[in-house]
Amino acid sequence: MDRAVVFDVDGTLVDTNHLHVTAWWEAFRQAGHDVMMHDIHRAVGLPGHDLIARLLPDGRDTGQDDGISAAHKTLYATYADRLPALPDAGRLLRTLAERGWTVVLATSASGGELAALRRAIDADDAITATAGADDVSEGKPAPEPVERALELAGVPADRAVFVGDTVWDMKAATRAGVLAVALRCGGIPQDDLEEAGAAARDPADLLARLDGSPVAGLEQRLEGAPMGTRGPSY
Repeated sequence: MDRAVVFDVDGTLVDTNHLHVTAWWEAFRQAGHDVMMHDIHRAVGLPGHDLIARLLPDGRDTGQDDGISAAHKTLYATYADRLPALPDAGRLLRTLAERGWTVVLATSASGGELAALRRAIDADDAITATAGADDVSEGKPAPEPVERALELAGVPADRAVFVGDTVWDMKAATRAGVLAVALRCGGIPQDDLEEAGAAARDPADLLARLDGSPVAGLEQRLEGAPMGTRGPSY
């Protein structure tokens, strides 16, 4: 295997972004902060303390931050046994693995939360490795999560694709020098993802049009095949 596709998980393979929004909103409310859900949604995908710093004003009591983050984890954990995978998420990973791609996850989740996400996807047989929160010192939009995933896959950046659903995902991939593919299923407005090229609606849409996707385009270049598509194009 000499090429890799790296996937974000929350909002990309599992339909959890709005669950995170609700959990963060309640965690902020419990700490006495009134934060709009719209603003929380735009910040989802950042590491917890970065999200808090982005949404609360400078000069706040930062001594609350650990408690807010812990409250979010507790509230979100109530959904752990029923997290919904996005359509065809597991099938997409298996199809890519069958086509010779090394599949790696790059996520800010860890521990029990990561285990719950992997259960929801139900495609462990297709996943080679996972770069979780415990494996990096800095989360997205820093490139480290993507770079760590590439290390686990054993491939350079120019032989990899990153698939995510947030602006932070796209920035991390770009900074790591990896081709970025954006899905719209996380609820982020297409205009925000436009520079990254919002290539598909969700995993099922990417799978249905895989042969005309940026993933297949890189596959063909790496194999030295003539450029062009073998199916519906984007």
